[in-house]
Amino acid sequence: MLPTQEDFQLDLTARVRQAVQTTIQVVLDEELERLVGAGAYERSDERVDVRNGSYRRSIVTTAGEVDVRVGRTRAGGAATRPVGRYIRRRPEIDDAIAESYVRGVSTRDMGSVTEALLGKRVGRSTVSRVTRRLDDEVEALRTEPITEPIVYLYLDATFIDARWARTVENVSALVAYGVGPDGHRRLLAVHIGTQESEASWAGLLAELVERGLSGVRMVIADDHAGLRAAARKALPEARQQRCTVHLMRNVMSNVPRRHQRRLARELVAVLHADSLDAAKKALRSFRDRFGGQFAEAVECLERGFDAATQYFAFPEAHRMRIRSTNGLERLHGEIKRRTRAVGAFPDRASALRLITAVALQAVSVWRDRIYLDMTLLADGYAAAA
Repeated sequence: MLPTQEDFQLDLTARVRQAVQTTIQVVLDEELERLVGAGAYERSDERVDVRNGSYRRSIVTTAGEVDVRVGRTRAGGAATRPVGRYIRRRPEIDDAIAESYVRGVSTRDMGSVTEALLGKRVGRSTVSRVTRRLDDEVEALRTEPITEPIVYLYLDATFIDARWARTVENVSALVAYGVGPDGHRRLLAVHIGTQESEASWAGLLAELVERGLSGVRMVIADDHAGLRAAARKALPEARQQRCTVHLMRNVMSNVPRRHQRRLARELVAVLHADSLDAAKKALRSFRDRFGGQFAEAVECLERGFDAATQYFAFPEAHRMRIRSTNGLERLHGEIKRRTRAVGAFPDRASALRLITAVALQAVSVWRDRIYLDMTLLADGYAAAA
């Protein structure tokens, strides 16, 4: 009877696993021979130790779980250097577990994934221990010096559920990124705050300043009173640009649904005009047309107009990308997509760990893309200032 494809696959898997096991065993035996200074039963003047039995160890590899013998010596201990003294999985397995966790596999589901791929189930506690290595990424982001000026600083917050003082609370994830002289975006900080307050934003900005934040010409953020106050104290010389998208949402919340489409077109003409003069003219037209019917919407727009049109003081080629926090909104969307698989985090530290890892992964493409042509800034800013 001819073997089936399944038989062939099982046989191939077994052969690969056997080859990996043999290779690791050879390396361990060579290490034991190096410690002893002689081969098994070999008489040699270079011998420095004697063998003292062995013990069995299971190691999870990319080919599955394999069993090997780790030899001991009487004086030097076990020959564990090639595989590590306490390691039960190859490093690439832990890397894959951490990557899968960041990409959306929960701790409770990770066992099924590793069992299907490697023939070995890992427990939730193992996944938690492995993912604690992400703390290094959190610490690196928190302490990395900011050596170049950050011209445009973007600030925004999203909200997640995390256990705090034995209850699940809705806490804020504060995110900051900036654009430097090279035109590339750079993730600067991720903080978990008790709430989106002036104190939380002040703490984040103080950390950035301590790390070397300088040269900020404009802060782009939502119209949050605490954020505005914190930015004004930490960066008093920087302009504050209110996100035009957030302002549009606030204005439209004062308009009945059946009229929103019509007013939205007029609103875009005001906040995304070609020049500040054109924006002021469109604002007057908007007020004249809709002031009687939608007084609250017009009042909201007029109240936020100056803060939402600071971007006109900068080069025209920059304006579309500096008038809103849309770049952060997309990042928040990726964070939300991942955190939905978790539900409520067991604590704020685990929330910070995962959100930082997700954010770093999401922004990894920024290194290869120039976001803004910063050579335009000097002349454009000087002419408009």
